[in-house]
Amino acid sequence: MLAMMHKHEQPEPWLRGTLTEVPAEQRAVLHALELARENIEHWTLDLSDEEINARPGGIASVAFHLRHIARSIDRLLTYAEGRQLSTEQTTALKTELDSDATRKELMAELTAQLDDSRKRIRAFSPQELEHPRSVGKKQLPTTVGGILVHIADHTQRHVGQAITTAKIVMANRNP
Repeated sequence: MLAMMHKHEQPEPWLRGTLTEVPAEQRAVLHALELARENIEHWTLDLSDEEINARPGGIASVAFHLRHIARSIDRLLTYAEGRQLSTEQTTALKTELDSDATRKELMAELTAQLDDSRKRIRAFSPQELEHPRSVGKKQLPTTVGGILVHIADHTQRHVGQAITTAKIVMANRNP
């Protein structure tokens, strides 16, 4: 099956022949983040602030997923860079479920984080991808490459959940 076409029938980022100057591992992560941005923009464009914070059936809101995507990418890249989380990062983690977001604020945070992430992901050399890293309070073992792959996987998982929640919210609109 062909990859989903959108944005004027454009193929998904990984099928556009872009970022050829970037090593394959980082290119794949960057393409996943680009697809995430495009899908989120498409599926949240018509949501009101109330709808973006809605929790149909008690599930996490679209707002949660957008915050979580942005902030988890930042946290994971911090670990990939060999650093521990800052107080600001751990404090922000505790507010991801807040229900007072506007779409404009969420998209600004997400866009800023994705722009910053592109630079941070490109900064790793191919040789660094096998460097060991530790993640979280338990200092679980992985590598720089392992973290980067997880960023792509984790982001896509939450994009899918955000899209599903957005579809439920839109289906529940009063005619």
